[in-house]
Amino acid sequence: MHVQEWLETVPAISVYLLVGVVIGLESLGIPLPGEIILVSSALLASQHGEIDPVVLGACATAGAIIGDSIGYAIGRKGGRPLLARLGRKFPKHFGEAQIAMAERSFEKWGMWAVFFGRFVALLRIFAGPLAGVLRMPYWKFLTANVLGGIIWAGGTTAVIYSVGVVAEAWLKRFSWLGLVVAVLFGLASMLVLRNRAKKAAARSGAHPAAEPAVAPAAD
Repeated sequence: MHVQEWLETVPAISVYLLVGVVIGLESLGIPLPGEIILVSSALLASQHGEIDPVVLGACATAGAIIGDSIGYAIGRKGGRPLLARLGRKFPKHFGEAQIAMAERSFEKWGMWAVFFGRFVALLRIFAGPLAGVLRMPYWKFLTANVLGGIIWAGGTTAVIYSVGVVAEAWLKRFSWLGLVVAVLFGLASMLVLRNRAKKAAARSGAHPAAEPAVAPAAD
C-alpha cells in the first residue's frame, strides 16, 4: 500500500499528528521520510475536505521547529561522541563523509546552513544536532530554525495542495493526463525552489559576515 492510500484510511487528526511527529523525529536526527509524508498529506488534503491544509502546514512547521530544537539540545549535551555513536548505528546517514560534508557547510555558511539545510534531505537530519555539537549560539540557531521551518513546511504544503486542487479539476476534463501534468509541474516547482536555496547559500558563503559563523558557547 502506498503512503497516500494508507493516509486515506486514517482520521484527519491522525494525519496532523503523523506529519508533526515524523517531521519532528526527522529534524532531531532520525532518518525518516518526513518530506514524503508531508507531500502525500498535502496532496490528500487537496482531495478530501476533512483535512485542513492550514492546520496541516502548522503541524508540519511545529514539528520541524520543535524537532530541530530538541536535536540542538541533544547535540549540545552529547557532543562529538554522539556523532560517533550515530555513525555506528546509521553509517549511511552519519558516516564520516556525511559528517565532514555537514561540518564544512556549517563552517562556511554558519546559521544559514540551518536555514537552507531545511531544503536538503541530508542537512535536514544533521542541522539540529550538529548545530548543538558545534556550539552555535542558540539565538542564531532558533532564528534560522524558525524561518526555515515556516518556509519549508508551509511552502511545501501550499505548493502541493495547490497542485492537487488543479490536478483534481483537470482530472474531470482530461482524465489521468491532467494529473500527470499537474504533478510534474509541482515537482518542477520544488526543484526550482531547492536550486535557488542552494545558490543563495553559496552566495552567502562567498560573502561571509564579519563575525565568525559558529561562535563558542557562552555560559
